[in-house]
Amino acid sequence: MLPRPRRELSTGFVVSRILVLAVGSAVAFYAAPPLIAAESWTGLTVLAAATALIAYIYLSRRHLPLKYLVPGTVFLIAFQIFPVLFTLSTAFTNFGEGHRGTKEEAITSIQTSSVAQVPGSPEYNLSVAVRDGELVFLLVDTATKQVQAGTAAGLEPVSGAELGLTGKVLSAPGFQVLTIPQAAARGAEISALTVPTAEGAIKANGLSRAFEGRAAKAYAPDCDCVTDSATGQKWTADPDEGAFVAADGSRLAQGWQVNVGFSNFTRVFTDPRISAHFLSLFAWDLLFAAASVLGTFGIGLIAALALHGVKVRGTRLYRVLLVLPHAMPAFAMFLVWRDMFNTDFGLINRVLGLHTDWFGEPVSARFAVILVNLWLGFPYMFLVTTGALQAIPSELGEAARIDGATPWHNFRRVTLPLLLIAVTPLLISSFAFNFNNFNAIRLTTNGAPFSVDNTTVGGTDLLITYTFRLAFEGGSAEFGFAAAISVFIFILVGIISALAFRRTRYQEEVYA
Repeated sequence: MLPRPRRELSTGFVVSRILVLAVGSAVAFYAAPPLIAAESWTGLTVLAAATALIAYIYLSRRHLPLKYLVPGTVFLIAFQIFPVLFTLSTAFTNFGEGHRGTKEEAITSIQTSSVAQVPGSPEYNLSVAVRDGELVFLLVDTATKQVQAGTAAGLEPVSGAELGLTGKVLSAPGFQVLTIPQAAARGAEISALTVPTAEGAIKANGLSRAFEGRAAKAYAPDCDCVTDSATGQKWTADPDEGAFVAADGSRLAQGWQVNVGFSNFTRVFTDPRISAHFLSLFAWDLLFAAASVLGTFGIGLIAALALHGVKVRGTRLYRVLLVLPHAMPAFAMFLVWRDMFNTDFGLINRVLGLHTDWFGEPVSARFAVILVNLWLGFPYMFLVTTGALQAIPSELGEAARIDGATPWHNFRRVTLPLLLIAVTPLLISSFAFNFNNFNAIRLTTNGAPFSVDNTTVGGTDLLITYTFRLAFEGGSAEFGFAAAISVFIFILVGIISALAFRRTRYQEEVYA
């Protein structure tokens, strides 16, 4: 039996294999140090196993299908599966403003944020510096002239520092001392930096002085509570809410992240701010998405049919002109259209001689945002339907005409069904996109108009914009709640898309 001849690999295949190995190795070397620092041994094991598997697949001449499947699978996990799982896991937590870290971090934040200067506390001459990108306080004890570097981790001695006539550090080995203008530009960071000490913490008092103060709030492990030494008020830890709560119901701003179960989901039905408007918002969301998809498809189809005729001249020019709205940056066009609908100086009122307050009434505002979305969306449908029409065999139309079909019946019974089989998946994806079209509302009306007695929900708000306002514009960022609403929207869009795909499958079977 003759030996099987050895296959020669193409240059492109070899180059692509080298690129995949290089990218995989780079990702592994980049991700390994943070995992080691965080002592995430499970993550490190998964990373090592995945890297070894990729190396084995691409260094071997076998497993050719896997060489093409692995990149797609990696991207699917990284950009589809992982974001969905992360969003779902976040929806069951209270993750948000004031609830980002652990309980220990919350206690440290509570104590250091309550630091205040007391009589007789040590004072320091302050120079602000940078070391390895980190902001550092260079502190000179006014009594002993000892120089120390202060960071969020604590104090450390500094040797070889050069002091000026005012007692401040002018230079120090390993530190870049900031000038006054440079330090002033980072004033917020300087004010937020707190250096913990055995007696309290050191905070800046301006840009040239610092003091060691005492924490007014202290944590006691025996009662699992925080007490204010000045007022005597006590806040006890609530493990279910991840916060320190007082007897009167008040709570400290610093909390920690905990699992809250289905409370973010049940809030949709129990919180009157949400449940009272959910159905109306959902109905308008459906109307907006459906009107946008059907309108853009209808306009795009009419334009494609008009330019599909063999006798039409200058089709290239017409097609370029029709695609122009799609080529413009969408965010800029939303802002331009918003100004065009302005009541006083908008182009639409000036040209038509009107004085309509387009964004002042819900009906006119909804009509305006749908009109803007149609103008931005129909070029895409025009391109899609143009390609689909060119893929339909002309013999089918000719056969229908021979059988006596009118142009309308030819379009209705032959062209349109075959066209829908090709473009229905794109229509479904367009519906899902417009159902969550945040920019269309945010950049034109921002949800307006609002009623006098309710400034939370607007006449043009979609579910996504209303959720954003509740979660991020109420003075705190509620990522867990926003994730729960995202899961609801995902389920609704998934159900609608599944029903539409099922209808499409029936249609394909009929015209197969």
